[in-house]
Order: sequence, then structure tokens, then C-alpha cells
Amino acid sequence: MVLFANILLALAKLVELAGGLLTLYKYILLASVVVSWVNADPYNPLVNFIYRVTDPVLRRIRRHMPDTGMLDLSPLVAFAAIYLLQIIVFDTAYQYLISASMTLKTGR
Repeated sequence: MVLFANILLALAKLVELAGGLLTLYKYILLASVVVSWVNADPYNPLVNFIYRVTDPVLRRIRRHMPDTGMLDLSPLVAFAAIYLLQIIVFDTAYQYLISASMTLKTGR
């Protein structure tokens, strides 16, 4: 039982790592929004990296949204989707895995 509890604990840590990576992606997404406001040089390596990381996700969202002209709402949709994913899926899975691991370790 202790082995299975430790496996569940390791899975909980992987879920926590995935949530952290999504938080990092939110910061990169925020940087993409700021870069689009200031009209930065697209040949700058940092700007190029930000666009390469965020454009595939934002392009998929834009494909399903109505045209709003100059106002791009796809980053807001991406932020909302990431928050929902983190709160509903990752936090729930993390809490379940931790509690199941502790239950197995204590034998209750």
C-alpha cells in the first residue's frame, strides 16, 4: 500500500508541475499582449519566441470567434480556459491524489 501511496504522491507532484507550467504560459501570454500593444520588432529573438509560443493557441481560438475588428479577445479566452483548467482539473486532481495518498499511508 505504501508503494501505491507513493505513486499517487508522485502523480500529484506531476499535476502540480503541469499547473506551474500553465502559470508560466499565462505570463508568456501576457507578454504577448504587451508586445502587441507596443508594436515591438518582430525580428527580436525574444519577441519571436513569444509569438512562436502563443500564436498556435491564439490562432485556434481566433478561428472559432467572430471578427471584432481591431479588438482581439482571443487572449482573454485563453486566460479563462487556462484558469478553468487549473481550477477544475488540476486542483481537483491534486487534492484527490494527495488525500488518497495520505489515506493509503495511514491505513484509514
